[in-house]
Amino acid sequence: MHPDYVWWSPMWFFPMLMPVIIIVVLALFLYLIFGRGGFRPPWHGAEGESALEILKKRYAKGEITKDEFEQMRKDIQG
Repeated sequence: MHPDYVWWSPMWFFPMLMPVIIIVVLALFLYLIFGRGGFRPPWHGAEGESALEILKKRYAKGEITKDEFEQMRKDIQG
């Protein structure tokens, strides 16, 4: 054993701690991507909405006028 490297030195702790830190960071990353109820990223929240629901929300927010809403609804419904 090298005389400068003794067991009470702080140098023995880091090699044991680094794999734990890597595992925790990886687990946190995987949870943020896949851990919210299925295999979809959290930024794909509007995946289950129909086109008509999205159109209604846009009209309610005031993004489109009533005439635009009616025309788009007719186009969607065929």
